[in-house]
Amino acid sequence: MIKQFLKSQISAGLLSAIRNVGREIIILRKHHKGLHQAGKIVGQNHLRLHLGCGHKVKHGWINIDLSSQADITLDMREPLPFLENSCAIIYSEHFLEHIDYPMQTHLFLEECYRVLEPGGVFSVGVPDTEWPIAEYAGLSTEGYFHIAKERWHPAWCQTEMEHINYHFFQGDEHRFAYDFKTLADALTRAGFQKVQRRAFDEDLDSVDRKLGTLYVNACKPEAQ
Repeated sequence: MIKQFLKSQISAGLLSAIRNVGREIIILRKHHKGLHQAGKIVGQNHLRLHLGCGHKVKHGWINIDLSSQADITLDMREPLPFLENSCAIIYSEHFLEHIDYPMQTHLFLEECYRVLEPGGVFSVGVPDTEWPIAEYAGLSTEGYFHIAKERWHPAWCQTEMEHINYHFFQGDEHRFAYDFKTLADALTRAGFQKVQRRAFDEDLDSVDRKLGTLYVNACKPEAQ
């Protein structure tokens, strides 16, 4: 009854804002729990971090996400609770597009750079936005829209523009879309070098994301 009364008295916009506040409170609680969890490994070296793991946890890695399946629950819009130069490799697949660009993205990449040891690798995969745009513009005939309709997008996506919009926003879950040039520029500004597109790695990447993902490796320079 109370919930129905509130819905009848509050505008849709205000109700959405209240829900967002509630969501952020839950995230904050999970983050505080994660800080305590991370405290148990702070001081260790050559860490292997899997950031934004969701349900795709990796054996032998420290899996970090807000998901209950993660080893450590952290809000990665906040600074990482690890020491400088303490990580050998950081992996992130289909996470970067979920945080706001440019401010949150740059903070995240700078934090990844900070905690990596010299010579360490940041390996990232994001949805490849060059593909749908090139096909929309008639510069590609690789079948993006047919594949998206068959495999990825909801039934209401019928026109090419509806598919483009869903690719970009995913029901308001995606915050930014990347091509290689944009991702490489963001990584370079964070201090990374040797930024290179790479092929799908069956020992590292998710098979169900092989098609349609832009994979990139970037390195923290060796100590001088």
